[in-house]
Amino acid sequence: MARIAGITLPPEKRIEIGLTYIFGIGRSKSGKILAEAKIDKDKKVKALTEDEVDKIRRIIEKREKIEGDLRKEITMNIKRLVDIGCYRGLRHKKKLPTRGQRTKTNARTRKGVRGSKIKKLKEKKA
Repeated sequence: MARIAGITLPPEKRIEIGLTYIFGIGRSKSGKILAEAKIDKDKKVKALTEDEVDKIRRIIEKREKIEGDLRKEITMNIKRLVDIGCYRGLRHKKKLPTRGQRTKTNARTRKGVRGSKIKKLKEKKA
């Protein structure tokens, strides 16, 4: 059972996919890490030896910012934008899309359920 950065990697998956379960590592970074560690990306997680897991762990700790540190950095960046009052910060504060998408229609994921829909849901329950 491979455990890297506090995450237990799924044993039945290929190591290339298994590494993507760590926040901050995608397919591209996963491939680069495995190439540097000289490990076959088609190998299953359960087939890894302890030496290979240690090699991967050392490369990730040395080069990548992952999990808690990365989440903290992202929230600090958003907080900085809100504090300085820039346009993106204001959009974050109002819980609206920040990257120029339209909001007259769509944007429901970011804006939440429409008011008329809430009324209908309340009427159904009553």
